[in-house]
Amino acid sequence: MRIHLALRRHVVPLLLAVGLVLTASATAHPATPRPVPLRVATYNIHAGAGEDEVFDLDRQVRALRSLDADVIGLQEVDVHWGERSQWRDLARELAHRLGMHVAFAPIYSLDPEPAAGTTPPRREFGVAVLSRHPVVRVRNHEITRLSTQGENPLPEPGPGFLQATVAVRGIPLDVYATHLDYRPDPAVRAAQVADMLRVMDRPCPFRCPAHLLLGDFNARPDAPELTPLWATLRDADPGAPTFPASAPDRRIDYVATSAGIGLRSAWTAPTGIASDHLPVVADLHLTRR
Repeated sequence: MRIHLALRRHVVPLLLAVGLVLTASATAHPATPRPVPLRVATYNIHAGAGEDEVFDLDRQVRALRSLDADVIGLQEVDVHWGERSQWRDLARELAHRLGMHVAFAPIYSLDPEPAAGTTPPRREFGVAVLSRHPVVRVRNHEITRLSTQGENPLPEPGPGFLQATVAVRGIPLDVYATHLDYRPDPAVRAAQVADMLRVMDRPCPFRCPAHLLLGDFNARPDAPELTPLWATLRDADPGAPTFPASAPDRRIDYVATSAGIGLRSAWTAPTGIASDHLPVVADLHLTRR
């Protein structure tokens, strides 16, 4: 009994000291979560037609598959729009053929053309997000638009700024897809940039996810109307132009990231004339916040 008590008098303080050292070490050097890799892309698919104006969805599927991207923002997406895309639902068809989830946000949603004895779906045109990861929430926000579907349009709020919240290995990520006005006058684009920033800066009930902006901005990186974006977002510059596809001379397609997203590399993908644009691809990594 005396030997046992003597051992306890020496062993217990030793164990306590070891425990304190281990606790202090864990506090001083907390485990750092590993960044989660994510490949993203943006691609204006020109309603399924190539730069040769031939509708060829097989060609675009091959181009999209070659990107090997986890998340893709698409512009100029037809959904039962018209003969130019064979009245097909390009958003769902591309997602199905690539084995991805899809979110679609129409810019235009028009009544179907009359057809005897049938109830055709609405004619829609807009932007989409394809994702290998689950899409857990979708919102179609309004930004300033100058319609191409009516005579003498005036700038006014219109839909087509897509927010798709994607769960990337347990990390929520807000993916925004956009297509800005194409006209030479930058006034509408400037209003659209201000509108997008207001949407992306909205408060969240809890900690806001990082966000990713993918799109065809119809403006070069140094355009004054884009300057407010670069105050809060990082341009994943691929170092090459994106338009027109066969002989690109300007960059108007973008991957832009917020804090919480690291950039490893970005490039313009050589997809030929599957569209009149070339896609921008970026390898990113997400950090748990």
